[in-house]
Amino acid sequence: MSKRVVTSVRWLAVSLLAGLVVTACGAVPQSPTEPAAPNGSSQPTPGASKPADDPSKPGESKPPESEAPGGPVELSANVDDGADNVKVDTVIKATAKYGTLTKVSLTHKGTGSPKMDVREVSGSLNDDKSSWTADSALDPSASYTLQLTGKNAAGEEKTETLKFGTRFVDRSDQTFVNIFPKDDQTVGVGMPAVLTFDVAIKDKAAFEKQLKVTTTPAQEGSWHWFSAKEVHFRPKAYWKPGTKITVTANLNGINAGNGIYGQNSSTKTYSVGDSVVTKVDLKKKQAIVEINGKKARTIKISAGKKGFITRSGTKLIMEKLEQTRMASETVGIAENSSEGYDMQVKWAMRITQSGEFVHAAPWNQGYLGKENASHGCTGMSTKDAAWLFSKVRVGDPVITTGSGRELEKGNGWTDWDMDWAKYQQGSAL
Repeated sequence: MSKRVVTSVRWLAVSLLAGLVVTACGAVPQSPTEPAAPNGSSQPTPGASKPADDPSKPGESKPPESEAPGGPVELSANVDDGADNVKVDTVIKATAKYGTLTKVSLTHKGTGSPKMDVREVSGSLNDDKSSWTADSALDPSASYTLQLTGKNAAGEEKTETLKFGTRFVDRSDQTFVNIFPKDDQTVGVGMPAVLTFDVAIKDKAAFEKQLKVTTTPAQEGSWHWFSAKEVHFRPKAYWKPGTKITVTANLNGINAGNGIYGQNSSTKTYSVGDSVVTKVDLKKKQAIVEINGKKARTIKISAGKKGFITRSGTKLIMEKLEQTRMASETVGIAENSSEGYDMQVKWAMRITQSGEFVHAAPWNQGYLGKENASHGCTGMSTKDAAWLFSKVRVGDPVITTGSGRELEKGNGWTDWDMDWAKYQQGSAL
C-alpha cells in the first residue's frame, strides 16, 4: 500500500469518529416511526408522542409539589381556628393529607359541666392513621385546643394548633344521664340496665344510637323506653350467673331534640350473681325459692286481702332494708282508720314502686300458709324472711301468680312482665 492510500484511510476514520460524537451529544434520536422534523428541527411534529422522560400528559400540568414524594403533610380539622360558636353536637375530626397523624390532643376548659378543669377528650385513629375522630361531642361554653402532629413519607413532622370555643347552652336545655346499677355491684339475674334523664328526650333514636351494652359471655338483649326520661336494657332471657356487664352512654353533646343536649357521658361495669328466683302462689299461700335452677326452700306466706289484693306479675327486688318504717298513710290509708298502721318492719325487700314488699310479718303468723290477710305485701315468718333476705340481690325476680290484679307497667322494674317481642318494640331503633 502506498503512503497516499494510508493517509486517506486515516482521514476517513477520523471523520467517522467525529460523526459518532455529534450523534451522541445531540438531540434524542427519533424513533423509526416518527418522521423527522422539517428544516432539521429537533421538535416533534404536531400530534406526535412526547419523549419518555416527560411524565406529564398532553394538556395537563404537573402535580402540586405537596403531592410529590417527600412533600409536606397537610393537617386539617372540621372546625376553624378561632371559631367561637361551635355547636355542642359537633364531633371533632382531624385529617392528614400526604402523610399520617402521629399525635392528636383535644383538650378543653370551661364552666358548662361539673368538674370542668382542663381535661383531654379521647378519640381514635383509623387504620391508616389518616384521620382521628373524637369519642364524644362537645361541652357548652368551653374553650378547646386541638393540636395535630403528622409526618410525611420522608418522616418530616409538622404540628398545627387550632383553638375554638363552643356556644352557650342554658342549664334547662341540658340533660344528664344516670346509670344503675353502679360500678362493681353484684346484681340479680333479672336486673336491667336502668338509664334515667333529668330532662325529657324527644329524639330517642339519636340517644339510643349512643348507648352500648357489652357482656361476657355475650347475650342477646334490647333497649326499651319506659318514658321520655327512662330507658332500660334487658337480655332475652335472664342473665347467666357470673355475667360481666359494661354499660356505656356516650351522650355528651348529643342532640335530644327540642333544643336539648346531652351533657355527660357515663360508663358502669358490674356483674351478676347466682340465680335466685322466688315464685309466689297467692292461691296456695306459699313461695318456692329456686337457686340456680334447684328448689332451695318452700315458704308459707300471707299476701293481700280483699280490697288490698297483691298484684300478679314478674317483679324485681328494687332495694333491701334490714329494717324500715311502714305507715299506711304512704299508700293512701289513713293512720286513724280501722286499716291504719305505723310500724317497724324487718327484712324488707321492695318489689314495686307503689309500696309492695316481701318482708317479715310475725303479726300475721296465724295466717301464714292459710289466708291472705295483708295490705298488699307478701309476708312470711321472721326466720324465712331473714333467710330469703340473705340469698336475694337487687334485680332478682319475684314471680307472683294467683290474683286478678295485674302489675302496672313501670310500677317498679317491670321489664320481665312483657314478652320478648313486645319488649323489643319499645326500642327507638
